[in-house]
Amino acid sequence: MFGLRKKEAKQELPGYIRKAYHSGSWYSSCGKELNEELTGYLHQVTVNNQSCSSEGPQSPLRGIVSPHAGFSYSGQTAAYAYQALMETMREHNNIQHIVVLHPSHHKYLDGCAVSGASFLETPLGSLQVDDEIRNELLATGKFTIMEKNTDEEEHSGEMQYPYIAKALADSNKLESIKVIPIMIGSIDSAMEKKFGKILAPILARTDVISIISSDFCHWGDRFRYQPTSGGTSIFEFIEEMDRKGMNHIEMQNPGAFARYLKQTSNTICGRHAISVWLNAVEANRDAKRELLYVSFLRYAQSSQAKSMADSSVSYASAIARTNTQLSASNT
Repeated sequence: MFGLRKKEAKQELPGYIRKAYHSGSWYSSCGKELNEELTGYLHQVTVNNQSCSSEGPQSPLRGIVSPHAGFSYSGQTAAYAYQALMETMREHNNIQHIVVLHPSHHKYLDGCAVSGASFLETPLGSLQVDDEIRNELLATGKFTIMEKNTDEEEHSGEMQYPYIAKALADSNKLESIKVIPIMIGSIDSAMEKKFGKILAPILARTDVISIISSDFCHWGDRFRYQPTSGGTSIFEFIEEMDRKGMNHIEMQNPGAFARYLKQTSNTICGRHAISVWLNAVEANRDAKRELLYVSFLRYAQSSQAKSMADSSVSYASAIARTNTQLSASNT
């Protein structure tokens, strides 16, 4: 099933080198060209944010939500989240681990699986896979290991790796910070809560940053999803629906997010990854390990759907920071 072998997990470690499978199609395979593209996206965020007033130092970044389409479609939206990661890498020396939660688009998985790779190649440098956290997760007996072809064919994790590599390379931390990709399968709410509780104490560590990979609404006949509202244009209806989901994520309420998904059937491809993360956030809040605030910074659509013949994919980026005000009130 799914190319995963629990019993042979130990035999597969240390693992393969994960190739940059989608480079040359979803993004440039030329390091110089890719670096210039990502630098341009990040610079535009800085330009757009120059008019925003600052009230002093930001509280610590704990995680981001980022899209995973080709960079020509979602790269600018992703830059709003990765700009915060870039700043964190430059300003803080305590980050040692990056956990990437991403969905599976091609293989069925009734559970969660860690990458079996030892390195994740990108045109901007290779990322070291985190053996420490991987072994900790495998020791629970609840996680399986991806085989190389499953890992490489899945784009939702890979589309985060070049931005991560840039953030680490630009801060001279490419060799010191390690990354652990975790594929979240098509699991129900009970399993989302179960995996969230397992991950919660790990994600609460101050030397860990979480990255949640997800696009939002996939609308159109090719996605078999075409709800409409008679009162608004299709693209406006899509945005309104997406923003309701984003609001539930900002509220960090996994139950409300699950009900929203049931009501709308919104085709948020990373919904299970988001839900596992939200359950981890809730578990940490309940255990008084960590309190966060979550804020979406950017929303975009690949195109504005105006007729039933059109299609579009939505992209959104968010940041999660330590909620120092709530933390102080709970001490």
